[in-house]
Amino acid sequence: MRLPVWRRPVLHRSPASDHASPASLRRRPAQLITLGFLATIAVGTGLLSLPISATGRNASFVEALFTATSATCVTGLGVVNTDTFWTPFGQAVILVLIQVGGFGVMTVASLLGLVLSRRLGLSTRLVAAESTRSVSLGDVRQVLLGVLRFTVVAELAVALVLAVRFMVSYGESVGHALWSGLFHAVSAFNNAGFSLYGDSLIRFVTDPWVCLPLSAAVVVGGIGFPVLLELWRLRGTRRVPGGGADLWHLSRWSVHSRLTVGTTAVLLVVGTAFFLAAEWRNPGTFGPLDPAGKVLAAVTQSVMPRTAGFNSIDTSQLNNGTWFFTDMLMFVGGGSAGTAGGVKVATFAVLAFVIWSELRGDPDVVVFDRRLSRSTQRRALTVALVGVAAVVVPTLAITLSTHVFTLDQVLFEVVSAFSTTGLSTGITADMQPWHQLVLVVLMFLGRLGPITLGTGLALRDRQRLYRKPESSVVIG
Repeated sequence: MRLPVWRRPVLHRSPASDHASPASLRRRPAQLITLGFLATIAVGTGLLSLPISATGRNASFVEALFTATSATCVTGLGVVNTDTFWTPFGQAVILVLIQVGGFGVMTVASLLGLVLSRRLGLSTRLVAAESTRSVSLGDVRQVLLGVLRFTVVAELAVALVLAVRFMVSYGESVGHALWSGLFHAVSAFNNAGFSLYGDSLIRFVTDPWVCLPLSAAVVVGGIGFPVLLELWRLRGTRRVPGGGADLWHLSRWSVHSRLTVGTTAVLLVVGTAFFLAAEWRNPGTFGPLDPAGKVLAAVTQSVMPRTAGFNSIDTSQLNNGTWFFTDMLMFVGGGSAGTAGGVKVATFAVLAFVIWSELRGDPDVVVFDRRLSRSTQRRALTVALVGVAAVVVPTLAITLSTHVFTLDQVLFEVVSAFSTTGLSTGITADMQPWHQLVLVVLMFLGRLGPITLGTGLALRDRQRLYRKPESSVVIG
């Protein structure tokens, strides 16, 4: 029986139907991020190809593309010398690309955390609020302004220290000192590694007034904006009147902040100790330095593989074992939602806890009295294994196509490109053009891959009303 019009039920659209499908939600952020970075690289390539950008001959397409990609993806690898090949205009273009790339990465990663917390279900949002409270409860304007303010203050502070040092101790003119200080401060905070000196920081290897501010900028910029904002908020809060700021009570920190800061500190200490032990007597690196200089050089070299790219000693003279250890540091990288690359320290820490729990036979992975979800463990494993594949395949392809470079050298360059570090054994400029294009792709994937992959995996989380029968596979 056909009901009268006035008695027919009115079908209201569900609020969820106003949103795009889960597949489109996964594609849309990735598409916007990818297009934005591609557009920036294209504009940078065009500007660097202009006659006004180079001191002598015009930059070739590969040289301009490689430099623009390296700057936008805050890597630091180069096929030409930044100080001699590029004019002040070209250097300014590189500086702007670094700033746009670094600021873009921090805001994009932070805003994606905001998107995730708004798009996911209530239970997942509560978990996200616990682990990344700085971006899950704020708004877009707060995130953008917060990143911008912190970036400007940090870069100007480091630039001022460096400029004064360059003027007082190295006799540079006021204009050159200010420009050099600003360039290196921006490059360090954004973990780019571009330098206006042909030998990077080698001439400053024993100067703490240059190496330490740059190292601090690298660590702060690479640790991640969510961690920095959380610590900033905790500095003025107290659990009880007169009881001291919550900043000093680690129990008040989120699991993400404790994992990131703790793992970063451990890697810095272990890295410093390793470099001291492995390079103490190496005549090409630490050998000629006094004990204090060796310690400073070890600290600097431990910081820079966190995807910064500066080097205060000749990287090409490192022992093969030190190269491989540096590969591992570069692959791990820095903090999430920061300017650092790599698979991120949180991913590394989660996998370490997974292994420890499995060795102990524990049914759950517990980190600081909190049980990690299965989805978090799977995402960490996926990001790490995809990163391994992204390193192994290009390394194999380049090694098979050349007999000029050793496996150690090729692996170092590939890991440096994928992790957007910028350290080099000195072979980048001598590689074949298609090898350099492979590194261009790796820099792009390494910069955006972990962010978009992690976001896409998180947006794929869904609950099933049934489970398949359980089985097992023989392992080991």
